[in-house]
Amino acid sequence: MHRVRMSVHENRLVSIQLTERDYQVAIEQTGRGWVVEQDGAIVAFAIGDVTDGSIWALFVEPGHEAKGYGRELHDVMVAWLWQQGHEQLSLTTEPGTRAERFYEKAGWQRAGITDRGEVRFELSRGELR
Repeated sequence: MHRVRMSVHENRLVSIQLTERDYQVAIEQTGRGWVVEQDGAIVAFAIGDVTDGSIWALFVEPGHEAKGYGRELHDVMVAWLWQQGHEQLSLTTEPGTRAERFYEKAGWQRAGITDRGEVRFELSRGELR
């Protein structure tokens, strides 16, 4: 997953450094994760955080984009977060990116800008397109 995360051209990690332990905690303790594999290698993944109803990660490796993997992972993750009892979900992403357009198309609503300059999105139950 980290290989995919570090391969993307947008929403690159610059202010924090993730470790294998961060992924383990996100999947085993605070949420759940899903992957898309091709020839035994992860090419896309998503992680939802059950503690606050947020999208911790959703990334598709360059070269595997526009195949529906991101939307499939998104829909499964959002459905799971709804099943956990959340009425509203949130996420942040860089402004002016394909991710921003992806979430808008999926029905997420802009909820402001964070202190770090990221766009904050929210999704209420029933708004998924």
